[in-house]
Amino acid sequence: MFIVCASVNVRAAELVMYEQAGCGWCETFDREIAPIYPKTPEGQRAPLRRVNIDRPAPPDLSFIEVERLAPLFVLVDKGKEIGRIRGYPGEDHFWGLLAMLIRKLDAVGTGGQRSPSFEKSLRPGWLIVCIRDV
Repeated sequence: MFIVCASVNVRAAELVMYEQAGCGWCETFDREIAPIYPKTPEGQRAPLRRVNIDRPAPPDLSFIEVERLAPLFVLVDKGKEIGRIRGYPGEDHFWGLLAMLIRKLDAVGTGGQRSPSFEKSLRPGWLIVCIRDV
């Protein structure tokens, strides 16, 4: 019998916000949503990640087809796009559209969620994988 254990960096779901300097709707989002987003169930499920639309895309987001529109919100999970919100439609509509994306995330799979007790034992973003051969 042998046991192999390895740690693998696993990206949980995240909401990627493409923004640019001087974007009025980005500033409105920053006033209305950004301060409370991390405290909401949606924000804990899919943390906000900001990307400047005028700079090259980070390598781990190269699979996203970026539109020349700001803000652009893209919900991603495990290297795949789940859906997007084009522009900032105001506070009420934003939460409704995000809820639809989260439901879609749930339909696709677990949405990067693990059991709370297991989650506490790991560094954020890391998953321990053990394979046992008998």
